[in-house]
Amino acid sequence: MTDLTLAEMATEVLTTADGRAKTALSRRHAALWKAARSGAADPIAIGNANPPRHPARPAEPALLSPRDVQRRRPGSPQGRIALLHAVAHIELNAVDLHWDIIARFTHVPMPLGFYDDWVKSADEESKHFNLMCDCLESLGSHYGALPAHAGMWRAAEDTAEDLLGRLAVVPMVLEARGLDVTPGMIEIFRKAELQEAIEALEVIYAEEVGHVAYGSKWFNFLCGRNDLDPKAEFHRLVQHYFHGALKPPFNEEKRADAGLPPDFYWPLADGEAPAYAR
Repeated sequence: MTDLTLAEMATEVLTTADGRAKTALSRRHAALWKAARSGAADPIAIGNANPPRHPARPAEPALLSPRDVQRRRPGSPQGRIALLHAVAHIELNAVDLHWDIIARFTHVPMPLGFYDDWVKSADEESKHFNLMCDCLESLGSHYGALPAHAGMWRAAEDTAEDLLGRLAVVPMVLEARGLDVTPGMIEIFRKAELQEAIEALEVIYAEEVGHVAYGSKWFNFLCGRNDLDPKAEFHRLVQHYFHGALKPPFNEEKRADAGLPPDFYWPLADGEAPAYAR
């Protein structure tokens, strides 16, 4: 039972600092929303809220400029820990990004399915963060043991007043990048015979396709409602909000599964597009 609206639930998550506590609350709120939507509990209103400009964060990790985050060889034990730590940091930010899109854009009329998708995504990202934390702890480390990238929230700040821009940059660019790089990460842990990390990353890889797909679905929905050409609008928004070119190689198969055709991203890439993507 809850007397909170969905927007208030989202804001509660955003204002919780500790990663494990944040994700536990995220999963509880997601379960309440799912029960309400299935008819097993009383309905929950979408409501309105005043989400913070920046989500609450624990005292550690120290957040540094991207250029100041030390690079480690992924083939070494410390390099593998650093890689898992970086993924944990990405997943924790994703939890906040998905609750933020719920809390920040309630003034834009959207079908209930929009909220279903982002609550489900936030729930899965919460699971992913905890999987990464478990892997780190099994290797004698923990989230917060290493410095982390301070630029993860920049896309949220830049698109705080633009739902189409948020959809274009966060799921359709940043999360799509995860589809490109995760197979290589899985191979690093396969060579090291670290089965827990392999299985955790395989879960993340499978579920991130859905998150990118939700971005594509609702981006196209809004373009259709506003009589905009989706490809042209995507190019315009990414060039406006995203800082730098997109980096190939691209996982074209998984991007296609998520509703991202090559002519969306190749024209924005650092390098010449193949003929079929022009």
